[in-house]
Amino acid sequence: MTRSIYHLAAPDVSELISRKGMAVLPFGSVEQHGPHLPCGTDTIAAEEISVALADQLDALLVPAGQYGVTPIHAGHPGTISLRREVFEDYVTNLVEELAAMGVTIIVFVNWHEGNIASLDAVATDLQDRLGVDVITAQACYTAQRVYAEKGGELTHGGGIETLAILAHDPSLVHLDRVAEPSRPPGADELDSMRRSREVYGYITDVTEIADDGWYGNPAWATEDEAAGFVDTMADEIAAAVGKIVGIRRTK
Repeated sequence: MTRSIYHLAAPDVSELISRKGMAVLPFGSVEQHGPHLPCGTDTIAAEEISVALADQLDALLVPAGQYGVTPIHAGHPGTISLRREVFEDYVTNLVEELAAMGVTIIVFVNWHEGNIASLDAVATDLQDRLGVDVITAQACYTAQRVYAEKGGELTHGGGIETLAILAHDPSLVHLDRVAEPSRPPGADELDSMRRSREVYGYITDVTEIADDGWYGNPAWATEDEAAGFVDTMADEIAAAVGKIVGIRRTK
């Protein structure tokens, strides 16, 4: 059955919410992903995973828009970055409307690192103010963990993101356009620095870590591996969400 609010009639939305009170909202961005992947890669990945996740959780799927906060890719054709206040107001408005319908558990499925600070800020505010429980799944980090042993790595336009697009529509992947990406001196160190969980700094322009705006090994991804991508990701996230819901309900 479809679970998207786009496709359900009002009584069906109400009935679905009444069962578990849960809604799944995907978030990504529209930004350049090199010459071989679509600019909507992050949003496509989040939406594909969210469709399967909503099925597993018996939740309402609420497509949350394509755009995110991505100023580090500004100036590259195909990049559209929202200001933080615009993005945060939009997400806040969405959740307020869902809470008014009776949704009590909100699951953000995010594939874009630039959205993290905003989603965290909005989530804590809404949970405190509206009394809803908010759970955020950083799906790109889940993919990084799941595929690490197979050689996958979370880059920008590399293997894991190529895998996500192959799972959606292989015709959107143009590996024939790929040459070895050029990276400035110290790029690996800068990339590791910005993603540290302890002490970290920032980059404000993607060319600090990738001369052409992308890096990684897209050739690592195959259609065979992509066939299980969505279900694997949904399984991993659904299990974690279930644990968090259990913890919240026993508080």
